[in-house]
Amino acid sequence: MSKSVNSRGDGEKRSSCPLACTLDLLGDRWTLLVVRDLFFGRSRFSEFQRSPEGVASNILTDRLNLLVEQGLVERRSPLSGKRATYHLTDKGRSLRPVLAAVRDWGLANIDGTAALIGADAAK
Repeated sequence: MSKSVNSRGDGEKRSSCPLACTLDLLGDRWTLLVVRDLFFGRSRFSEFQRSPEGVASNILTDRLNLLVEQGLVERRSPLSGKRATYHLTDKGRSLRPVLAAVRDWGLANIDGTAALIGADAAK
């Protein structure tokens, strides 16, 4: 079972509210963008870094490690000298409707937004 997540990093939940607990895991400005990129088919660290939002490498490392630790992402290390790849688990793939709902809300309510890449990836 995954340990709980909170902004303090001490493993204690700030409450038992499922919304608060979910936001502790996914509510920062980068985590759902990494998940979005995984749905778009990105799997290598360098591919995530090329996303238009420009996540810093230390933050990307932290978010990927968190997603692996919480069971949303699997890190695969090939036997050959190639670099590791990251892949959504079933738990991670279960976020698809969440991403679709956030995308749809943004398209409907925030002027200037557009689903430019992988528009159907979160459907």
